[in-house]
Amino acid sequence: MSKETEWNERFNIGVASIDHAHQKLFSIVRKLISFSKDKNNEQWACAEGIKYFKSYAIEHFSDEEAYMRSISYKGYEIHKRLHDDMRFKTLPALEKNLKESNYSQESIQHFLGICLGWLTAHIIIEDRAIAGLITNKWKNDHIGEDMAALENALSVTIREIFRLPTEVISEHYSGENFGRSIIIRLTYLSTDHKQVQVFMSLEKSLVLQAVGSMLNMTLRKMDNLVMAASKELAVRIAEQVGIRCQLSWQYQLESSHFMTPEQFRQAFYAGSFDYSLLFDTGCGYFAFVVDV
Repeated sequence: MSKETEWNERFNIGVASIDHAHQKLFSIVRKLISFSKDKNNEQWACAEGIKYFKSYAIEHFSDEEAYMRSISYKGYEIHKRLHDDMRFKTLPALEKNLKESNYSQESIQHFLGICLGWLTAHIIIEDRAIAGLITNKWKNDHIGEDMAALENALSVTIREIFRLPTEVISEHYSGENFGRSIIIRLTYLSTDHKQVQVFMSLEKSLVLQAVGSMLNMTLRKMDNLVMAASKELAVRIAEQVGIRCQLSWQYQLESSHFMTPEQFRQAFYAGSFDYSLLFDTGCGYFAFVVDV
């Protein structure tokens, strides 16, 4: 049994119904992980287990939203949008991948890894705020034209640089681990001397595909060349997004460096962010986070 899926007291928020639901969700994931590793289990059985997880998770979202309304929780609107991202974007995208791969072991592991990472980050960052254990981390809930402009700029840039289709699967990415990834922090200084940080997390499969396509060869190893290229790609992505959003003239790049997943988690949990998006390219996930 994976230690990451065992119930840990730090996940308790002090609301019995919510804590019980969280424990059950982790229990379902734990069983699915064990089930998926048994090659004797048929595809339909895994599909039914995943369907049950989705059904229970959506039911829990509704119950949790009802609780937030009952206590007049001030962060209700954005919290519901986080649930809606998972309901209507992330889960459908994951299900599509499962069906297209005929529920391959790799796609099931990917599904469970994303759900496990999302649950962990959501409980620690968002649900604990319901009970007042931590402060709500979102500075603003950007919706409408600003968010649409950023999403479009990123989608166009990713398509141009990686030559891959993109799909937004979360407008409120919460820093969860979505697999083996390269994480880069870019620090900018604005013309009025304010510091802006941009974090990008790129799944390694996406980086290898992107750099490999540039060289017209298949790459399977993250060596120094690939790492250097990935950092430069991150800088160019930010630059192109800035140009498309008519912000490039306001900011000057000060530094760029890699981060470990643990450093990223610590920065994410400690900070509060203006924009936090997660994209699926079909070859890997790409997260774009901005702290202004």
